[in-house]
Amino acid sequence: MSVSGSAENRLLQDEVARLESLLIAAYAKLKSSDPLVQPTTLQSFPVHSVTSQRPHALLLLSDSALPLGSFAFSSGLESYLAHHPACKLPPIEPFLSLALQTLATTSLPYLLTAYRDPSQLRVLDDTLDACILCHVAKRASAAQGRALLTLWERAFRATVDAGLESAKALANILVEMKKLPSATSPGAAGFEMPVVGHFAPIWAVVTRALGITIRDSAYVFMLNHAKAVLSAAVRASVVGPYQAQAVLGSGWLREEIEVLMQANWHVAIEDAGQGVPAMDLWMGRHEMLYSRIFNS
Repeated sequence: MSVSGSAENRLLQDEVARLESLLIAAYAKLKSSDPLVQPTTLQSFPVHSVTSQRPHALLLLSDSALPLGSFAFSSGLESYLAHHPACKLPPIEPFLSLALQTLATTSLPYLLTAYRDPSQLRVLDDTLDACILCHVAKRASAAQGRALLTLWERAFRATVDAGLESAKALANILVEMKKLPSATSPGAAGFEMPVVGHFAPIWAVVTRALGITIRDSAYVFMLNHAKAVLSAAVRASVVGPYQAQAVLGSGWLREEIEVLMQANWHVAIEDAGQGVPAMDLWMGRHEMLYSRIFNS
Protein backbone atom coordinates (compact mmCIF):
# COMPACT_ATOMS: atom_id res chain seq x y z
CA MET A 1 0.00 0.00 0.00
CA SER A 2 1.34 3.46 -0.91
CA VAL A 3 1.93 6.17 1.65
CA SER A 4 -0.83 8.30 0.15
CA GLY A 5 -3.23 5.36 0.19
CA SER A 6 -2.40 4.61 3.81
CA ALA A 7 -2.94 8.25 4.80
CA GLU A 8 -6.26 8.31 2.94
CA ASN A 9 -7.43 5.16 4.75
CA ARG A 10 -6.40 6.67 8.07
CA LEU A 11 -8.44 9.82 7.32
CA LEU A 12 -11.41 7.63 6.49
CA GLN A 13 -10.96 5.84 9.82
CA ASP A 14 -10.96 9.21 11.58
CA GLU A 15 -14.16 10.18 9.78
CA VAL A 16 -15.84 6.88 10.71
CA ALA A 17 -14.81 7.31 14.35
CA ARG A 18 -16.11 10.90 14.35
CA LEU A 19 -19.49 9.81 12.99
CA GLU A 20 -19.54 6.96 15.49
CA SER A 21 -19.01 9.43 18.36
CA LEU A 22 -21.92 11.53 17.07
CA LEU A 23 -24.06 8.39 16.98
CA ILE A 24 -23.07 7.56 20.57
CA ALA A 25 -24.04 11.07 21.70
CA ALA A 26 -27.38 10.87 19.91
CA TYR A 27 -28.06 7.45 21.42
CA ALA A 28 -27.25 8.78 24.90
CA LYS A 29 -29.81 11.59 24.45
CA LEU A 30 -32.39 9.11 23.21
CA LYS A 31 -31.74 6.74 26.10
CA SER A 32 -32.10 9.58 28.63
CA SER A 33 -35.60 10.25 27.33
CA ASP A 34 -36.49 6.56 26.99
CA PRO A 35 -34.48 4.19 29.24
CA LEU A 36 -35.94 1.14 27.46
CA VAL A 37 -34.48 2.04 24.07
CA GLN A 38 -32.07 -0.53 22.67
CA PRO A 39 -28.70 0.23 21.01
CA THR A 40 -28.79 0.68 17.25
CA THR A 41 -27.40 -2.02 15.03
CA LEU A 42 -24.77 0.42 13.75
CA GLN A 43 -23.27 0.69 17.23
CA SER A 44 -23.59 -2.96 18.22
CA PHE A 45 -20.59 -4.74 19.67
CA PRO A 46 -18.36 -6.01 16.83
CA VAL A 47 -18.26 -9.79 17.18
CA HIS A 48 -15.50 -10.28 14.64
CA SER A 49 -12.51 -8.01 14.55
CA VAL A 50 -11.81 -6.09 11.37
CA THR A 51 -8.29 -6.81 10.21
CA SER A 52 -6.05 -4.03 11.48
CA GLN A 53 -4.25 -1.99 8.85
CA ARG A 54 -1.23 -1.94 11.12
CA PRO A 55 -0.72 -5.53 12.38
CA HIS A 56 2.94 -4.73 12.96
CA ALA A 57 2.03 -1.97 15.42
CA LEU A 58 -0.52 -4.24 17.09
CA LEU A 59 2.13 -6.90 17.67
CA LEU A 60 4.52 -4.31 19.08
CA LEU A 61 1.95 -3.02 21.56
CA SER A 62 1.05 -6.54 22.65
CA ASP A 63 4.68 -7.36 23.41
CA SER A 64 5.42 -7.97 27.09
CA ALA A 65 8.76 -6.24 26.60
CA LEU A 66 7.07 -2.92 25.76
CA PRO A 67 8.78 -0.37 28.05
CA LEU A 68 5.72 0.74 30.01
CA GLY A 69 6.90 -0.40 33.42
CA SER A 70 3.96 -2.78 33.91
CA PHE A 71 6.34 -5.35 35.41
CA ALA A 72 6.58 -3.13 38.51
CA PHE A 73 2.87 -3.44 39.32
CA SER A 74 0.90 -6.45 40.53
CA SER A 75 -2.50 -4.71 40.21
CA GLY A 76 -3.35 -5.56 43.80
CA LEU A 77 -2.26 -9.21 43.65
CA GLU A 78 0.50 -8.87 46.25
CA SER A 79 -1.86 -7.24 48.75
CA TYR A 80 -4.60 -9.74 47.89
CA LEU A 81 -2.27 -12.61 48.77
CA ALA A 82 -1.17 -10.93 52.00
CA HIS A 83 -4.81 -10.51 53.05
CA HIS A 84 -5.62 -14.15 52.29
CA PRO A 85 -3.09 -16.05 54.40
CA ALA A 86 -3.35 -19.77 53.86
CA CYS A 87 -1.13 -22.83 53.81
CA LYS A 88 -2.14 -23.43 50.21
CA LEU A 89 -1.94 -20.58 47.70
CA PRO A 90 -5.31 -19.64 46.19
CA PRO A 91 -5.85 -20.25 42.44
CA ILE A 92 -5.02 -17.28 40.23
CA GLU A 93 -8.18 -17.36 38.07
CA PRO A 94 -10.57 -15.78 40.63
CA PHE A 95 -8.27 -12.82 41.23
CA LEU A 96 -7.54 -12.43 37.51
CA SER A 97 -11.27 -12.30 36.84
CA LEU A 98 -11.70 -9.56 39.46
CA ALA A 99 -8.74 -7.62 38.05
CA LEU A 100 -10.18 -7.73 34.52
CA GLN A 101 -13.63 -6.73 35.78
CA THR A 102 -12.09 -3.76 37.58
CA LEU A 103 -10.27 -2.68 34.41
CA ALA A 104 -13.37 -3.09 32.27
CA THR A 105 -15.66 -1.07 34.53
CA THR A 106 -13.23 1.72 35.42
CA SER A 107 -10.91 2.21 32.42
CA LEU A 108 -12.49 0.63 29.34
CA PRO A 109 -15.25 3.28 28.95
CA TYR A 110 -12.57 5.98 28.90
CA LEU A 111 -10.55 4.03 26.33
CA LEU A 112 -13.53 3.64 24.01
CA THR A 113 -14.58 7.27 24.38
CA ALA A 114 -11.05 8.55 23.73
CA TYR A 115 -10.75 6.35 20.64
CA ARG A 116 -14.04 7.61 19.24
CA ASP A 117 -13.18 11.27 19.90
CA PRO A 118 -9.44 11.96 20.35
CA SER A 119 -10.10 15.70 20.68
CA GLN A 120 -11.47 14.99 24.17
CA LEU A 121 -8.21 13.44 25.37
CA ARG A 122 -7.32 16.19 27.85
CA VAL A 123 -10.85 16.31 29.28
CA LEU A 124 -10.97 12.53 29.62
CA ASP A 125 -7.58 12.52 31.32
CA ASP A 126 -8.75 15.07 33.90
CA THR A 127 -12.06 13.27 34.45
CA LEU A 128 -10.43 9.88 34.93
CA ASP A 129 -7.94 11.39 37.37
CA ALA A 130 -10.83 12.78 39.43
CA CYS A 131 -12.74 9.48 39.36
CA ILE A 132 -9.95 7.11 40.46
CA LEU A 133 -10.33 7.03 44.22
CA CYS A 134 -7.45 4.72 45.08
CA HIS A 135 -4.17 6.65 45.07
CA VAL A 136 -2.15 3.50 44.35
CA ALA A 137 -4.21 2.71 41.25
CA LYS A 138 -4.02 6.35 40.18
CA ARG A 139 -0.24 6.34 40.45
CA ALA A 140 0.08 3.10 38.45
CA SER A 141 -2.20 4.38 35.68
CA ALA A 142 -0.31 7.68 35.40
CA ALA A 143 3.09 5.98 35.36
CA GLN A 144 2.15 3.66 32.49
CA GLY A 145 0.33 6.37 30.56
CA ARG A 146 3.28 8.75 30.68
CA ALA A 147 5.60 5.90 29.68
CA LEU A 148 3.40 5.23 26.64
CA LEU A 149 3.46 8.94 25.75
CA THR A 150 7.26 8.87 25.89
CA LEU A 151 7.27 5.75 23.69
CA TRP A 152 4.96 7.49 21.22
CA GLU A 153 7.14 10.58 21.11
CA ARG A 154 10.43 8.75 20.67
CA ALA A 155 9.45 5.74 18.58
CA PHE A 156 6.01 5.78 16.95
CA ARG A 157 5.29 9.42 16.10
CA ALA A 158 7.66 9.53 13.12
CA THR A 159 5.72 6.72 11.41
CA VAL A 160 2.34 8.49 11.55
CA ASP A 161 0.83 11.34 9.54
CA ALA A 162 0.97 14.42 11.81
CA GLY A 163 -2.30 15.68 10.29
CA LEU A 164 -4.40 12.93 11.86
CA GLU A 165 -6.79 14.02 14.61
CA SER A 166 -5.33 11.45 16.99
CA ALA A 167 -1.75 12.55 16.27
CA LYS A 168 -2.73 16.18 16.88
CA ALA A 169 -4.36 15.26 20.20
CA LEU A 170 -1.18 13.50 21.34
CA ALA A 171 0.97 16.41 20.20
CA ASN A 172 -1.20 18.84 22.16
CA ILE A 173 -1.07 16.85 25.37
CA LEU A 174 2.71 16.48 25.04
CA VAL A 175 3.04 20.25 24.71
CA GLU A 176 0.82 20.80 27.76
CA MET A 177 2.69 18.18 29.74
CA LYS A 178 5.98 19.93 29.15
CA LYS A 179 4.46 23.34 29.88
CA LEU A 180 2.65 22.39 33.08
CA PRO A 181 4.09 20.49 36.05
CA SER A 182 3.01 16.89 36.47
CA ALA A 183 0.43 15.95 39.08
CA THR A 184 3.17 14.43 41.23
CA SER A 185 5.48 17.46 41.08
CA PRO A 186 5.97 19.54 44.26
CA GLY A 187 4.70 22.70 42.56
CA ALA A 188 1.71 21.15 40.83
CA ALA A 189 -0.86 23.21 42.72
CA GLY A 190 -2.27 26.10 40.72
CA PHE A 191 -5.23 27.41 38.78
CA GLU A 192 -4.61 25.16 35.77
CA MET A 193 -4.88 21.42 36.24
CA PRO A 194 -1.64 19.55 35.51
CA VAL A 195 -1.57 16.90 32.82
CA VAL A 196 -1.60 13.45 34.42
CA GLY A 197 -1.51 11.21 31.36
CA HIS A 198 -3.63 8.25 32.44
CA PHE A 199 -3.03 4.97 30.66
CA ALA A 200 -6.43 4.08 29.15
CA PRO A 201 -7.18 7.27 27.14
CA ILE A 202 -3.54 7.61 26.04
CA TRP A 203 -3.55 3.98 24.87
CA ALA A 204 -6.75 4.58 22.89
CA VAL A 205 -5.45 7.59 21.00
CA VAL A 206 -2.04 6.02 20.31
CA THR A 207 -3.62 2.86 18.90
CA ARG A 208 -6.00 4.89 16.76
CA ALA A 209 -3.10 6.94 15.40
CA LEU A 210 -1.33 3.69 14.51
CA GLY A 211 -4.34 2.48 12.54
CA ILE A 212 -5.43 -0.22 14.99
CA THR A 213 -9.17 -0.90 15.10
CA ILE A 214 -11.16 0.03 18.19
CA ARG A 215 -11.95 -3.60 19.00
CA ASP A 216 -8.32 -4.69 18.67
CA SER A 217 -7.27 -1.73 20.80
CA ALA A 218 -9.67 -2.69 23.60
CA TYR A 219 -8.89 -6.41 23.40
CA VAL A 220 -5.11 -5.98 23.54
CA PHE A 221 -5.50 -3.48 26.40
CA MET A 222 -7.38 -6.12 28.41
CA LEU A 223 -5.06 -8.94 27.36
CA ASN A 224 -1.95 -6.94 28.32
CA HIS A 225 -3.45 -6.41 31.77
CA ALA A 226 -4.01 -10.14 32.13
CA LYS A 227 -0.40 -10.78 31.08
CA ALA A 228 0.87 -8.27 33.64
CA VAL A 229 -1.14 -9.89 36.45
CA LEU A 230 0.05 -13.37 35.49
CA SER A 231 3.64 -12.15 35.22
CA ALA A 232 3.35 -10.80 38.76
CA ALA A 233 1.84 -14.11 39.86
CA VAL A 234 4.87 -15.99 38.48
CA ARG A 235 7.29 -13.71 40.32
CA ALA A 236 5.23 -14.04 43.49
CA SER A 237 5.46 -17.85 43.16
CA VAL A 238 1.69 -18.23 42.90
CA VAL A 239 1.90 -20.07 39.57
CA GLY A 240 4.68 -21.38 37.40
CA PRO A 241 5.54 -19.96 33.96
CA TYR A 242 3.89 -22.85 32.09
CA GLN A 243 0.72 -22.60 34.14
CA ALA A 244 0.62 -18.86 33.47
CA GLN A 245 0.89 -19.50 29.72
CA ALA A 246 -1.85 -22.13 29.99
CA VAL A 247 -4.16 -19.51 31.52
CA LEU A 248 -3.23 -16.98 28.81
CA GLY A 249 -3.95 -19.50 26.08
CA SER A 250 -7.16 -20.81 27.62
CA GLY A 251 -10.60 -20.36 26.17
CA TRP A 252 -11.72 -19.16 29.60
CA LEU A 253 -9.57 -16.01 29.37
CA ARG A 254 -10.67 -15.23 25.82
CA GLU A 255 -14.31 -15.59 26.80
CA GLU A 256 -13.80 -13.52 29.95
CA ILE A 257 -12.33 -10.64 27.96
CA GLU A 258 -15.01 -10.85 25.27
CA VAL A 259 -17.85 -10.86 27.81
CA LEU A 260 -16.43 -7.88 29.72
CA MET A 261 -15.85 -5.92 26.52
CA GLN A 262 -19.38 -6.57 25.31
CA ALA A 263 -20.89 -5.67 28.70
CA ASN A 264 -19.07 -2.33 28.79
CA TRP A 265 -19.07 -1.43 25.09
CA HIS A 266 -21.87 1.14 25.43
CA VAL A 267 -21.07 2.37 28.94
CA ALA A 268 -20.56 6.14 29.04
CA ILE A 269 -17.83 7.61 31.20
CA GLU A 270 -20.54 9.06 33.47
CA ASP A 271 -21.58 5.49 34.29
CA ALA A 272 -18.06 4.09 34.72
CA GLY A 273 -17.11 3.03 38.22
CA GLN A 274 -15.37 0.46 40.35
CA GLY A 275 -17.07 -2.87 39.77
CA VAL A 276 -15.05 -4.62 42.50
CA PRO A 277 -14.89 -2.31 45.57
CA ALA A 278 -12.62 -4.73 47.42
CA MET A 279 -9.95 -4.16 44.75
CA ASP A 280 -9.54 -0.55 45.90
CA LEU A 281 -9.07 -1.80 49.46
CA TRP A 282 -6.44 -4.35 48.46
CA MET A 283 -4.55 -1.86 46.33
CA GLY A 284 -4.91 0.94 48.86
CA ARG A 285 -3.46 -1.22 51.62
CA HIS A 286 -0.51 -2.31 49.51
CA GLU A 287 1.75 0.39 50.96
CA MET A 288 0.96 -0.91 54.47
CA LEU A 289 2.47 -4.34 53.80
CA TYR A 290 5.48 -5.20 55.93
CA SER A 291 7.46 -6.20 52.85
CA ARG A 292 6.62 -5.92 49.17
CA ILE A 293 8.26 -6.44 45.78
CA PHE A 294 5.80 -4.49 43.61
CA ASN A 295 4.67 -0.85 43.43
CA SER A 296 0.99 -1.83 43.54
